[in-house]
Amino acid sequence: MITRLAIAAMIAATTIVTATGCAVERHQETVGSYVDDSAVTTKVKAKFAEDPTVSAMAIKVDTMKGVVQLSGFAKSPDERMMAERLARDTNGVQGVRNDIIVKQPQ
Repeated sequence: MITRLAIAAMIAATTIVTATGCAVERHQETVGSYVDDSAVTTKVKAKFAEDPTVSAMAIKVDTMKGVVQLSGFAKSPDERMMAERLARDTNGVQGVRNDIIVKQPQ
């Protein structure tokens, strides 16, 4: 009897772990949309890394359902605008929310 309970508990635990292992984070609709958003984020970050005016390390990129959110700090208004332009011109981006703050010179 105890062996049956132990086996049933192990099967239940395995089922729960397996089912939640495929769960999608951040309230995405599907695993596919999460993967698509990750690909868009990677493309935008790659464009930032290639552009000499945008600091890829100072600007954070998050994507949710095709909408890219930019946050962090820029050295100038030009850098802020270029980051938004690069994000908008990236394949797969449906919209951009630019929350980048321009640092004031000290």
